[in-house]
Amino acid sequence: MRKKTVQTSSTKSSTKGNAKSNTKSNARNSVKNSAKNSPQKAVKTVAPTVENVSVKQAVIIQEPSVEQNEQNIPTRQPDLGPRRSVAFIGSECYPFVKTGGLGDVMSALPKSLAKLNIDVKVIIPRYKCIPQKFQEKMEYRGSFDMNLCSDGKQYYVGIMEYQEDGVVYDFIDNDEFFSWGNPYTNLIDDIPKFCYFAKAALAALNYLNWTPDVVHCHDWQAALVPLYLRTCFQDTDVGRAISVLTIHNLKFQGIYDRKKIQYWSGLPDYVFNKDCMIQNWLDANMLKGGIAYSNKVTTVSNTYAWEIQTEEYGEGLAEHLRYHNNKILGIVNGIDTDIWNPATDKLLAADYDEKSAIKNKKINKKALQESLGLDVDEHKMVIGLISRLTNQKGLDLVNDVIPGIMDEHTQVVVLGTGDSQYENTFRYYENKYKGNFCAYIAYNENVAHNIYAGCDALLVPSRFEPCGLTQLIAMRYGAVPIVRETGGLKDTVQPYNMFENTGNGFTFDRYESGLLYDAINRAKTLYFENRKSWDDMVIRDMDKDVSWEKSAKQYKDMYVGLTPRD
Repeated sequence: MRKKTVQTSSTKSSTKGNAKSNTKSNARNSVKNSAKNSPQKAVKTVAPTVENVSVKQAVIIQEPSVEQNEQNIPTRQPDLGPRRSVAFIGSECYPFVKTGGLGDVMSALPKSLAKLNIDVKVIIPRYKCIPQKFQEKMEYRGSFDMNLCSDGKQYYVGIMEYQEDGVVYDFIDNDEFFSWGNPYTNLIDDIPKFCYFAKAALAALNYLNWTPDVVHCHDWQAALVPLYLRTCFQDTDVGRAISVLTIHNLKFQGIYDRKKIQYWSGLPDYVFNKDCMIQNWLDANMLKGGIAYSNKVTTVSNTYAWEIQTEEYGEGLAEHLRYHNNKILGIVNGIDTDIWNPATDKLLAADYDEKSAIKNKKINKKALQESLGLDVDEHKMVIGLISRLTNQKGLDLVNDVIPGIMDEHTQVVVLGTGDSQYENTFRYYENKYKGNFCAYIAYNENVAHNIYAGCDALLVPSRFEPCGLTQLIAMRYGAVPIVRETGGLKDTVQPYNMFENTGNGFTFDRYESGLLYDAINRAKTLYFENRKSWDDMVIRDMDKDVSWEKSAKQYKDMYVGLTPRD
């Protein structure tokens, strides 16, 4: 294997903070020198092959045991197709750090790809907020100094490694950038942090002697990776990799003052033009640059891939995305069906599967009502809402319809935190409809599991929704989704057809409170007047494949198509 070039300059001193002790610095230098003298090259795993086994004739005439026969039969390995190596680069990954759906995707997708003969490495920052139980198991893999800014400033890059479920996780270590309590603070601090992270991730791959076929970066925080690949790293081994950029939510783009981004990134002047990084002349847009320089752009649903090319959903990038239309692909997310599994979920009052769902969901409904202070009545319809309480999630529509849907037969449970106006509104409704409305203003994983299992229907009336995981989890737990037809909600929820008794939820198209009200009433009508058809839909939802398996195969096909081999 050819030795990789590291994008570093060892002659200049690092701008690591003076707060670091000399003892720590000497220890680090000692390990660095040891690593340089005895480099550890990563060895790519080769799928095992089966050798022919010849069975000698037994000397003693005796019937061989079943176990002996099984031992002598060669095991046929499943054909998992062509092998590729992929480096995932993103700002968060469950269970280390998670603020939203990106963390789930960075966790579940690599694990699913590893089962499909993909050699996967995940690279994320080593935030101080990562739980200590993971920090303690990380292994030091090396460190170096890297030039970053346009004036050539040097910054320390440490590499800590953790392995689990066939996936290697490499954490980029730098106290100056990642000592904050949360992964995201504000753009003033986040812009330098993620300029550093994007470049350090590629430099780390060169340092580790691990050249991926594909570098798969996620959202604006890693959007400079394709630009670095084709500029600063184009003459290194990692520069040969194909780049894929996934847009999880176009609303967040990394837009800031051009001069600041130009200084911190150290990217050449020619990328700062209106067709690449420049937006509104004075600002630079990190996501826009990533779209321009990546080989493929994916979004997290087919509908969202089309929506972001329209002025309504394009967030100022519609024209840019239409120009790059030929490289845009939508692939719907899945969920981790090991974590979200009502048959094995230890947080529930009663486990259940498709056969026992109708009976045991009643047990979970009773437990939910008791735990949240609601009137205990199995005949009432419980509607759940699990969401960030923000404008994106359609909560103004929910606010409009609550007075109309609340009656003696209906209960509503809200779980989440966010904007104070929505938090206070739901607290008001809890006080007004005592015993039938619960506002749990926090995020509690245990409560979330119990709402999915105990509620009859789940609201997802989003203004826009790139993919959405809530409706997928709801279906997994037999909670019928009531959703707006946008993004991944439209791709995953088929509207109920009363004439054919088909579909797996209730939908509405335009963003209007009257249409949400109508969808909820249609759901209530079916629930109270035709329970057999309702129960049929519950079973259909639970039978629906919402795992990552299908989506992971689509990603692998994309990787293979982008990296043809003779």
